[in-house]
Amino acid sequence: MRRLRRSRAAAVVLGTAMLASLAACAASDPITVGERPNSPTAVTPSTPSSETDPAKLSLDLSTLPGFTAPTSEGGGVFSRSILDTSGKVTWKVLDGSNQVIENYDPDQQVAFGDSSTYTKIPGVLTFRGNNYRDAPVYGRTDVTQKRLQVAWTQDTGDVYAEGSHWAGAGWTGQPLLVNWPTATKEAMGLSQAQIDDPNFVEVIYPVVDGNVYRLDLATGTQTKPPIDVGWAFKGTGSIDPRGYPLLYSGMGLNQNGEAEGTWRYRIFDLIQNKEVSGWDGSDPGAPRDWGAFDSSSLVNAATDTLIEPAENGLIYKVKLNAKFDAAAKTVSVDPEFTKLDYNTPESSRHGIEGSAAAYRNLMYAGDNDGNIVCWDATTLQVVWVRPTGDDTDASIVLEDDNGTPFLYTGNEMDKRGEGTNGASHGTVTIQKLNALTGAVVWKYEIDAVYNKAVNGGLMATPVLGTGEVSDLAIFNIAKTGSDKQGTLVALDKKTGTVVWKRTLAHFGWSSPLLLTGTDGHSYGVVGDSSGLLHLFNPNTGQDYSTLQLSQNIEASPAVYGNMLVVGTYAEKLYGIRIS
Repeated sequence: MRRLRRSRAAAVVLGTAMLASLAACAASDPITVGERPNSPTAVTPSTPSSETDPAKLSLDLSTLPGFTAPTSEGGGVFSRSILDTSGKVTWKVLDGSNQVIENYDPDQQVAFGDSSTYTKIPGVLTFRGNNYRDAPVYGRTDVTQKRLQVAWTQDTGDVYAEGSHWAGAGWTGQPLLVNWPTATKEAMGLSQAQIDDPNFVEVIYPVVDGNVYRLDLATGTQTKPPIDVGWAFKGTGSIDPRGYPLLYSGMGLNQNGEAEGTWRYRIFDLIQNKEVSGWDGSDPGAPRDWGAFDSSSLVNAATDTLIEPAENGLIYKVKLNAKFDAAAKTVSVDPEFTKLDYNTPESSRHGIEGSAAAYRNLMYAGDNDGNIVCWDATTLQVVWVRPTGDDTDASIVLEDDNGTPFLYTGNEMDKRGEGTNGASHGTVTIQKLNALTGAVVWKYEIDAVYNKAVNGGLMATPVLGTGEVSDLAIFNIAKTGSDKQGTLVALDKKTGTVVWKRTLAHFGWSSPLLLTGTDGHSYGVVGDSSGLLHLFNPNTGQDYSTLQLSQNIEASPAVYGNMLVVGTYAEKLYGIRIS
């Protein structure tokens, strides 16, 4: 059954037209302080592995704790038990023509290295920067004055779809910030000044009005004309991590006023500044007919493989066959497809909206039915499934703790509120899981309001602390206590106990981020539904300062050095200088 994911009524677009007012600390937001048992006394930087060879990185599934071989159900369908329930997950692997591959055993292994190896290109090239989804910021930031100031704006547009108004940049809507190699800049035909400037960074921003904007991070001027596809982008795109001038981004809506188009995942040639490839989201092999793509893809550079979960219920594994000739100024792709189709007893909605995380050959995402799913990137075998009790859309964040991977995730108040007997509110569960086994390490629960149009609970991707806040995981939770308010909470990574909890006057879906200052201290940034951007102390939750933008900040920001970029419902993209 088609189900629109979160219609945005115009009534939730809050805020005023104040573009650059700087406010004092929001004293009206009460903060509860708890214990901090694992506060770091000394910071010893770890040395991540530089290994990128999938053959050396791949984990043998049979060596995972508690692993048992899947059961063959016949006809290429396999099953295994779901964690802590009596049910089972079943799955099959399809080829590009949707024929079942009975024993999919590819020759090429697919595995990701440490998050620091995802790309050698300076910048933020996918949602939250890498395969751990933990790096929405590139470089260090000079936060001496602790101020936020609008440096430039870019006007965008809006669409009317599914009975609602959609404007600016939506969820997750993070910009991509790229410091291209010189040869790539030359191939794309950028200006000579941009080619010669080693500090030039390009903003690549697919947004709701159906355009891909290309801007100079420093000035906000357009580097190329917008690429107009006519259909809205809601999620975050991805730039090829090899520095190839390729953008990957899928449609979020297939309606614009009276017009209706074909669902499509799009691949753009940034030399020609146009779409050159892609695939149809209305896949006849899919279990669901809602063909949107909100997930931000990961590209495994070592194997030329793109992984993209879709809202139609399939997970796409795409051999890109990408070729880039900088001297000839040409780039091309010739995609080959393999697809994972899985089902659980909870699978009535199907589809993944969050962006997948990856630890070696293990990949993770939450789905619309409330399952956390782990699958093998090589064989597309489902390794484990853990139900959470409700829709799980916020992208999972992965942490490698001395060789043991952990996941930080949370669900929302959605399925439980539906129907005439639905609940008006309910418990949202934040969890830390062992990524190898799916076992629960700890959980934190908080009440959230049900709202059919704009979900309560965890919609924002959490941020994991480093340095002086390396003991903290910070979550931005929507509609707690009331339909208007939210909660920003810092939990101890080891125990899940509350270190501090702040009641926000206005909830947010925008993902918080942490800056590492040139002074060695950590600084937090988060946006809310009133259009207020907070610069806060992650040790205490208190604001240093705020910046009032126009209307709801639903999109998640990204930062390069001292420049932050984010879009809002005011039909504007903002370049904001942090000082």
